[in-house]
Amino acid sequence: MEHNKNEEARMLPTELGVVRIAEEVVSTIAGLAATEIEGVASMSGGIGGGIAEVLGRRNLSKGIKVEVGTEEAKLDIFIIIEYGARIPDVAWDIQEGVKNAVENMTGLRVNNVNVHVQGVQFPQQEGEESEEAEVKEEQE
Repeated sequence: MEHNKNEEARMLPTELGVVRIAEEVVSTIAGLAATEIEGVASMSGGIGGGIAEVLGRRNLSKGIKVEVGTEEAKLDIFIIIEYGARIPDVAWDIQEGVKNAVENMTGLRVNNVNVHVQGVQFPQQEGEESEEAEVKEEQE
């Protein structure tokens, strides 16, 4: 049975059959864990898209590149950091948080969590509204 790259999944044989963990699931877990870290402004669509496409919490798997083996995973995370945050501390917190979340939820051993800082988000000046705030207002 052949799988393309998007269908790659970890297969766990059990008495009743096989459990498959798709790369998309791993990337969503990693994205949620990364966005919960203080100092992370947003995820970046940095894989091929550069920093032109900045994504919020709605699409957590964007900005995450995952390679899943049979028992291990390697992740590349592309972020936009908040101005004033200490980059080495934020990167360390992302690595630890993502590693713990993925290992605890999937049982995979995380070998690498590479953090790529794609940009800095500066604070909004008084009177300016972000697109995210406008979207939230429209939804209410």
